[in-house]
Amino acid sequence: MPDQSGAVPFGSRNTDGIVHRRSPFSVAVTVERLTEVVGAAGAKLFAVIDHSGEARRAGLTLRDTKVVVFGNPSAGTPVMQASPLAALDLPLKVLVWADDQGSVWMSYLEGQWLAERHGIAADLARPLSAVDTVTGRVAAEA
Repeated sequence: MPDQSGAVPFGSRNTDGIVHRRSPFSVAVTVERLTEVVGAAGAKLFAVIDHSGEARRAGLTLRDTKVVVFGNPSAGTPVMQASPLAALDLPLKVLVWADDQGSVWMSYLEGQWLAERHGIAADLARPLSAVDTVTGRVAAEA
């Protein structure tokens, strides 16, 4: 179950459909562990987007912020076949970031919320919750 405390990262607000799970590690270590867990689960790592690094290269500052993009084409394709607009939310993504107090969070779209958003049947929606499992494994590694 994601972030049992119900806490919201400091400096952000509650947003429908977004789950926040605290990471016991730095952003860099959290991303490293996420990519390892994704690979071990048999999913495909599509990209790691370093928003803060790109901001720095542009002469700007941004809190440590990275996005891990992953999925399983054999699970995601039927979702997109049932609802083509689901491709806007797939593959799955985890935002790994430090809040205003330096706590590190893994934030992502809730699988059930995605299913409802796109009218996806329960049997097709199950893989959308894989992000709970992946982030849960990282959080439990402490």
